[in-house]
Amino acid sequence: MELNNASHNSVLGDTAGSVPNDGTGVCQLDPWLSPFKDALRHRFSLAQKWIKTIDETEGGLEKFSRGYEKFGFIVLPNNDVVYREWAPNALRAYLIGDFNGWNRNSHQMKKDNYGVFEITVPAVNGQCAIPHDSKIKISLVTPNSGHRQEKLPAWIKRVTQDLSVSPVYDARFWNPPQNERYVFKHTPPPKPASLRIYEAHVGISSPEGRVATYKEFTRNVLPRIQKLGYNAIQLMAIMEHAYYASFGYQVNNFFAASSRYGLPDDLKELIDTAHSLGLTVLLDVVHSHASKNVLDGLNEFDGSDHQYFHEGVKGRHELWDSRLFNYGNHEVLRFLLSNLRFWMEEYQFDGFRFDGVTSMMYTHHGIGTGFSGGYHEYFGPNVDEEGVVYLMIANQLLHNLYPRVITVAEDVSGMPALCVALSLGGVGFDYRLAMAIPDLYIKWLKEKQDIDWDMGQLCFTLENRRDGEKTIAYAESHDQALVGDKTLMMWLCDAELYTHMSVLSEMTPVINRGLSLHKMIRLITHGLGGEGYLNFEGNEFGHPEWLDFPREGNGNSFHYARRQFNLVDDELLRYKFLANFDGSMQAKEAKYGWLHSPKAYVSLKHEGDKVIVFERAGLLWIFNFHPSQSYTDYRVGVEDAGTYRIVLSTDNKNFGGHGDIDESTRFFTTAFGWNGRKNFLQVYIPTRTAIVLALEHTL
Repeated sequence: MELNNASHNSVLGDTAGSVPNDGTGVCQLDPWLSPFKDALRHRFSLAQKWIKTIDETEGGLEKFSRGYEKFGFIVLPNNDVVYREWAPNALRAYLIGDFNGWNRNSHQMKKDNYGVFEITVPAVNGQCAIPHDSKIKISLVTPNSGHRQEKLPAWIKRVTQDLSVSPVYDARFWNPPQNERYVFKHTPPPKPASLRIYEAHVGISSPEGRVATYKEFTRNVLPRIQKLGYNAIQLMAIMEHAYYASFGYQVNNFFAASSRYGLPDDLKELIDTAHSLGLTVLLDVVHSHASKNVLDGLNEFDGSDHQYFHEGVKGRHELWDSRLFNYGNHEVLRFLLSNLRFWMEEYQFDGFRFDGVTSMMYTHHGIGTGFSGGYHEYFGPNVDEEGVVYLMIANQLLHNLYPRVITVAEDVSGMPALCVALSLGGVGFDYRLAMAIPDLYIKWLKEKQDIDWDMGQLCFTLENRRDGEKTIAYAESHDQALVGDKTLMMWLCDAELYTHMSVLSEMTPVINRGLSLHKMIRLITHGLGGEGYLNFEGNEFGHPEWLDFPREGNGNSFHYARRQFNLVDDELLRYKFLANFDGSMQAKEAKYGWLHSPKAYVSLKHEGDKVIVFERAGLLWIFNFHPSQSYTDYRVGVEDAGTYRIVLSTDNKNFGGHGDIDESTRFFTTAFGWNGRKNFLQVYIPTRTAIVLALEHTL
């Protein structure tokens, strides 16, 4: 497989033909990387070396990433079942299950020179000898005194859990009759130019205190997402995880879609239906670590400490209490790359949000480490080159096979070239998450009075992203909602959410402030913060409570593990106003496309007035964050002359505003320079409001 992905070459302009092929092409994007050319060459050469090795030994990445067609359970056309498992440290292995009465000796497997065990279970009278959805395990004899242990097959595609019997999962032989298998009916939508992501968790997607299902999500939540105007869904906690309260971050079965929410075909129906609604579907993929479970996970699978993971301290994440993959191992690469391929092929996902990328790229895993932005932090002994190279190869594989694929990196460090193609020496992601933005909002709401909000710092944080590398901005995600923190709406309004959100009650100063700032925070994040936007489900309407899953510490309560869509559906509650605004904001982006437009030009950051003005995608954005001052005939600069009209106002009564701004007003520019722009116009901008203006001819 060649190292060429042209998606980023365009940013190099006419120099694209002279890009060096040694991994230092990114230095033409960012000359500050030049002192680190040796490090860039080295990691690029490591990626090339791996790809060359895989080409020579496996016939290329394309074949290599089809591991799920070789390992695990493969049903042949004649209904024989071939089962293969890599377990190099094990002495002997046996296949056991319902099909053979759990006889621990009748079906011994053969081991080859590479540590792969294999067995064929012949068909009986032309029928599969292992019944569909029956329980199955591998029984391994390991060197430590001939100790024998039953495990769930590593490549198993379905596992179930009966909590009334045991917290440990059961592996299932998933082989439904051909006429009962889900057949995808809809073509996935084109890759969005502007990515507007609705981050969702199937299990919490009901107002009721229970685990919701794939089918309920398909029926009840997908239409909401489409109506709001999002064009992508990011599904969390799909890969089967041992502990519901981990939010999907303790994965024990990497090829199994969580059975908590229903059958595998129910997830396929969800994705297919989303595609029919024009929605791109991303999977939150957890390759940064794995559950330490021994009985139903990968940990100590073949009796060793170091099969899939690094051994000893290096293979353990001290904060997450989980195991860390050895990305320098040939078979681990096969497992993880095939895992990505499997979710794309079997379930028709459109891409991935890679969780915990910071942990993968650094030997310190980001623990107790602050990143100053100094380039020396991104190179040298603290960088886990094997982790970085794995991400390079994974992105290369995905982008070469799937031109529509979208990959998003969750990285807090700011690693340069994370979203630049491998051909230029980058890691190859399409987007990175702007993790500093929500941190700023939470910090200010906790620690500052509104009058002390720093307009310059707000703009800097929103604009502080690398040229040529796309960023997804968000005001809050699931991270901010998880217990231990509060949603923005809870920080803004706290107890009054329970007493004064009815339209029949008075609009108190606290609720007025909460509604106003909730809209303004989202709008400025959407307009100024990135090339993509993300919202966590429920936050678009100001979901009043945090997220806390049933666990011992809360009496196994589902009270906070649900999304109260009933609140936004209630015409007598003010939550509907925030949802109305969010939907209008997404619709305006769909029309004007500011997310895929060049970065904004900020013409005003006035600390005294608390006013921010910027232009992007031909729109003029004006924010007044002052807690008490309104401004009449406020002069703002604008580059393009003409007649402007308001296309979005946070003060609209339909959005819970006061209706003080006359949205029918026509604004005429004056050809006189102002704030570095060629023209100016004058607006009425009340306290805690924002307006977006467009040239009249674009309406």
